[in-house]
Amino acid sequence: MPVTAYDLTGRTAFVTGAASGIGRASALLLAEAGATVHCADCDTEGLRETATLIEDRGGTVRTHSLDVTDRTLLRQALTSCERLDALAAIAGIMHRSPVLETRDEDLDRVLNVNFKGVLYACQEAARLMIARGTRGSIVTMASGAVDTGGPGLLCYGAAKAAVVQLTKTLATEVGRYGIRVNAVAPGWIRTPMTDRHDGESQTHTESAMARMSPLRRVGEPENIAHAVLHLVCDASAFTTGQILRPNGGVAMPW
Repeated sequence: MPVTAYDLTGRTAFVTGAASGIGRASALLLAEAGATVHCADCDTEGLRETATLIEDRGGTVRTHSLDVTDRTLLRQALTSCERLDALAAIAGIMHRSPVLETRDEDLDRVLNVNFKGVLYACQEAARLMIARGTRGSIVTMASGAVDTGGPGLLCYGAAKAAVVQLTKTLATEVGRYGIRVNAVAPGWIRTPMTDRHDGESQTHTESAMARMSPLRRVGEPENIAHAVLHLVCDASAFTTGQILRPNGGVAMPW
């Protein structure tokens, strides 16, 4: 496959969760590949920092301060794009609690952001691509938690499992329009979201996660950004309904 398959010059990508972590890394890489990147997040300061990083590297960026659970704001932001070739629905939150201690409000909050926020973005982006006749690419963010589970991950894992089902179902429904839909299911990635605040040191947690990987390390946001780029660009033109697992080998499902 020629290198030009990763060239996004003249295309536009919309990235949610772009203020930090995997979202920021993905926005930076898509811009580096030549795309005009629309960055969305509720963290206005982080969003501004991402935009500055993109501009400092010579990229083109637009920002949208919004909450992904607000469908109206998402629709307005997506519609404002002169063209829309790709969506990377990355925004998400982390919550840990034992099953027997999980409250309704915990489950609702995580499902609202991690599933409904992705669903809304996918629906609005797909509708726009269909209306404009764009053969686009949609990338959702799942998690290695759907393959491995883990104590305290009921809310988070359930939402991410729903994202996997959304990805596969939507792929079967919009493929006729030339729109591809795929998910990325990362392993443990060093981001602000995975930083623990429950008394267990980040170093201890990362060491434990690294020992589970054949590569003996945890991932970096850039590792996942490259997976997003691959699924957005022409190098994956015959790939849809798939779950790409950059997880360091922690899980190896069929």
